[in-house]
Amino acid sequence: MKPTNLMSFRDVSSRYYTMLQEILVSKQKDYGPSNIANAPGGPLNGLRVRIFDKVSRINNLVETGAEPENESLRDSFYDLANYAVIALMVIDDKWPNPKEWDADDIE
Repeated sequence: MKPTNLMSFRDVSSRYYTMLQEILVSKQKDYGPSNIANAPGGPLNGLRVRIFDKVSRINNLVETGAEPENESLRDSFYDLANYAVIALMVIDDKWPNPKEWDADDIE
């Protein structure tokens, strides 16, 4: 059901934020912090490249109407949103230091 007021809009958007966080944490378990922290040209440059590639993929799928071979259009937008979160963490100096990362600290 579509939201009909700010309260229901908040509830619906909150579900998306929860899903985004679950995806981000799950992928962080796989990647660790080094892929961002040690990106060629620095973390923000690495994120710019990832964002550019993701937007190019989205544009191609939308403009051509092609069916994705691998990840869905929805997955691409989830990735894009999480790249923005990672960029904010980098800007705010909250991205983990790979040398201090404890990969065994999982829920």
